Amino acid sequence: MKRAMSEGCLNTMNNNTNFAKFILLWTGELISSIGGGLTSFGLGVYIFRTTGSAAGMAMVTLFGFLPTLLFSVPAGVLADRYDRRLLMMIGDGFSALGIIFIFLCMITGEASLWQICLGVFVSASFSALLEPAFRATITDLLTKEEYSKASGLVSLAGSARYLFSPIIAGFLLGVSDVKLLLIIDICTFFLTVISAAVVRKGITVRSESAREPFFASMKGGWNAVRGNKGVLTLVMISSAITLFMGMLQILAEPLILAFRDAKTLGIAETVCACGMLVSGLMLGFHGIKGRYVRVLRISLVSAGICMTGFGIIENMIVICIFGFGFFAALPFANNCLDYLVRTNIADEVQGRAWGMIGFLSQIGYVVAYAVSGIAADTLGNLAHAGVGRGSAMVVMAAGICMAMAAVICLSSASIRSLEM
Repeated sequence: MKRAMSEGCLNTMNNNTNFAKFILLWTGELISSIGGGLTSFGLGVYIFRTTGSAAGMAMVTLFGFLPTLLFSVPAGVLADRYDRRLLMMIGDGFSALGIIFIFLCMITGEASLWQICLGVFVSASFSALLEPAFRATITDLLTKEEYSKASGLVSLAGSARYLFSPIIAGFLLGVSDVKLLLIIDICTFFLTVISAAVVRKGITVRSESAREPFFASMKGGWNAVRGNKGVLTLVMISSAITLFMGMLQILAEPLILAFRDAKTLGIAETVCACGMLVSGLMLGFHGIKGRYVRVLRISLVSAGICMTGFGIIENMIVICIFGFGFFAALPFANNCLDYLVRTNIADEVQGRAWGMIGFLSQIGYVVAYAVSGIAADTLGNLAHAGVGRGSAMVVMAAGICMAMAAVICLSSASIRSLEM
């Protein structure tokens, strides 16, 4: 009995230590998210002021996102073959190179659109190593019971770029310019590398798939997803949802900048993102206890309704109310998606599976980034209402489509079976 009690205490201590390591790693990602949000906000305002077009802003976002799509699958394979914490350090550290390139272009003259696109592409290419390794590390560190809380905190860290960064960037742009935001972002990379280095100690490196051919490992990620019909269906639905969400992500800034200034935009984005803060904190402390598919359906329908309301009128109070509601729904949706997938994928293929899932589910973002800016400019010109109202029309249509997709698709029996 004493031996059993001793082993129980030891397991509890190990769990507490691992959760502390997760918190340290999460803190690094929180800081990185804030820095990235400063750069994203600053470059968006810079491009809109320079070009006056939503298409230019969408192009930069597209080039910043393409590496995530293109490299997520091989990055997932690497996360299963090599030290996941080392991959995180390399991804965070070298992603600073792209931001440094943009900064150098700006201090030697005005950075052109192609230079900004190149810089964000390089930065995002290294950052693509991070996501599968980070998600797989959560599985390494935590127990199944801790997944839901961890997912809530991860959503909160991701929301920091919307919660803290806009208001900070908006005020900083009032006293300086975008170069200051780039400098701050560059500094945050060093802090995140240090946190990953500390967590790296004491975690055994997996090497089970080290002798497996690289492309065979990539195929293994696809097989892990395809082997469960419910997971595959959920991933396909996620791709459609990211299409609609991506349109709001791109067009919210030109929608507001068309009638207000950058400072107001920063405040509005922060107020809206407070919805994600509230939900993220709730999930971080309590998690979701069950009925994940139902919660997922409700949260996505709510998000779609709020997207529709977001573009109704050029009124900051109305925009902030619906924006708050939209962001409040996202952590619940992300938490349910994360849990349903994580608990139905074997631990030994988590890295490559998340890489494949990242590729498939985020194809919608590429489509959104490619067409939303052009659609907003075109509709604004046709209606003689300007790019702001053109953006609003696209966002409202996307919100209606999201709500309808959630109601229809999430009635699938294969998805409901994931939590049985």
